[in-house]
Amino acid sequence: MAIAQPLEYLTQAQIDRFYRNGYLVVPGFLSRDQTNSLMKRSKELLDEFTLEDHPLTKFTTSDKDHVGDDYFLNSGDKIRYFLEEDAIDNNGKLTRDKAKAVNKIGHALHELDPAFRKVTLENDRLKTLVRDLRFHHDPVALQSMVICKQSQIGGAVPEHNDSTFLYTSPPTALGFWIALEKCTPTNGALSFSPGTHLATPITKRFVRLPGGGTGFEQIAACSPSSSDISEETGERAPGGKYVLETCEPGDLVIIHGSVLHKSERNTSAHTRYAYTFHMIDSSPYAEYDEKNWLQPTEAMPFSRILDVPNESTLSIAVH
Repeated sequence: MAIAQPLEYLTQAQIDRFYRNGYLVVPGFLSRDQTNSLMKRSKELLDEFTLEDHPLTKFTTSDKDHVGDDYFLNSGDKIRYFLEEDAIDNNGKLTRDKAKAVNKIGHALHELDPAFRKVTLENDRLKTLVRDLRFHHDPVALQSMVICKQSQIGGAVPEHNDSTFLYTSPPTALGFWIALEKCTPTNGALSFSPGTHLATPITKRFVRLPGGGTGFEQIAACSPSSSDISEETGERAPGGKYVLETCEPGDLVIIHGSVLHKSERNTSAHTRYAYTFHMIDSSPYAEYDEKNWLQPTEAMPFSRILDVPNESTLSIAVH
């Protein structure tokens, strides 16, 4: 792919690999000190977590599909805690210590917590990477999370793509997933189906329902964009087979919003902490509407990543 500007962080081979496979592992994106700082802060947040006003303290089987809807839907400008399903018994009681029961912490860590803000909105290396990748014109950050993937009970995440859950028109979601601990085949490392971003259109989106709660809405699918075809081969990369990507602490995985990926249940004795956040392109380059489950607020709009927008991009999102 032709690059109109000099590269500052990524290599041309890495950029080509991302657009060919739909994801890219960037080793050592965060330093050991940065990774340790995020891990330490994650543990502190778990210590600060209280169950007193948490909706799952009132959990009943009949309410299972609805408990936490408001807690979830109103979490875009807050730091909230979401529990592993297997950490709650049929009476709504924890089956283990609270620090070992949390599935994830989200969704405004990058805005509200100084440690996470520093590596997201205030990270010059991230800005440089975004300029090199040229996936967006003027990206904004949203939905940051610490995913704990607890030992023994950390649930599997089935095959999905991120644009289904953070939908823009055209689709522009891009995930940034940073390992805070060693990610292995037994504790739930990510797996990807390379090239599926070129052949898997977005056919549904996760939305707020008019009557409350959330659900999926079918949308018309379009063919993949020719701009997402690798110039190295002139062909679409094959999909279907999954590749497991083990990671070391500090490694970054950049995830195209249309690539299929998943993770298995954590069956090991070790947690698999990761920090993840997403970017989308802002108006007028993409539309993020009121149907999306996560909404900006007047007090906390989505924060821009770049000081100066990219003049051009390398990819038109698959939709």
